[in-house]
Amino acid sequence: MNSYDQLFENNRRWVESVIAKDASFFERLSKFQAPEFLYIGCSDSRVPANEIMGLNPGEVFVHRNVANVVAAIDLNAMSVINYAVNQLKVKHIIVCGHYNCGGVRAAMLPKDMGILNPWLRNIRDVYRLHHTELDAIQDEHERYNRLVELNVQEQCINVIKTAAVQKSYTKNGFPVVHGWVFDLETGFIKDLEIDFPVILKDIQKIYDLSEDE
Repeated sequence: MNSYDQLFENNRRWVESVIAKDASFFERLSKFQAPEFLYIGCSDSRVPANEIMGLNPGEVFVHRNVANVVAAIDLNAMSVINYAVNQLKVKHIIVCGHYNCGGVRAAMLPKDMGILNPWLRNIRDVYRLHHTELDAIQDEHERYNRLVELNVQEQCINVIKTAAVQKSYTKNGFPVVHGWVFDLETGFIKDLEIDFPVILKDIQKIYDLSEDE
């Protein structure tokens, strides 16, 4: 059996194991989804969103791209955030990066990456904003890890800038935005403990979109 055909066999075994534990699981799953969490993460195949949080299908809404970037002109990301907030009524939005991120590493290199250039510019802009702190870190690996963290922090700020998040939080008290980093070497999640209320208040001095026209 080749690797592609193996996927269908894996699927069959997975269905059997799930039904053995809960015979009505798929019946419930097919009717609706009511996740409390929106997870915005990296496309890296080593970071499975559901599994690292110990959640089942239907419990987390997921958006992934290279280096977990939240760009205002990315209609995909903006549509996901809008749907998660306004239709699914998620209570938490998690931006999750990971150490040893290839996208972040590529953004640190002074070379032309072709079609990736516009995307990586989002991360290079993070470096520009924090270059004083980053350039003071002598160890290259530690500097790399710190840029991963700062990229998550800045993408959280980009989430907070959106009208959907501001309006919902003003009206309902949710969602709250969180920044995480997943450590591939240990399997543990690091909570960057961003101060959401303080950042929101600061953001709204310039980016206040919480009021309807």
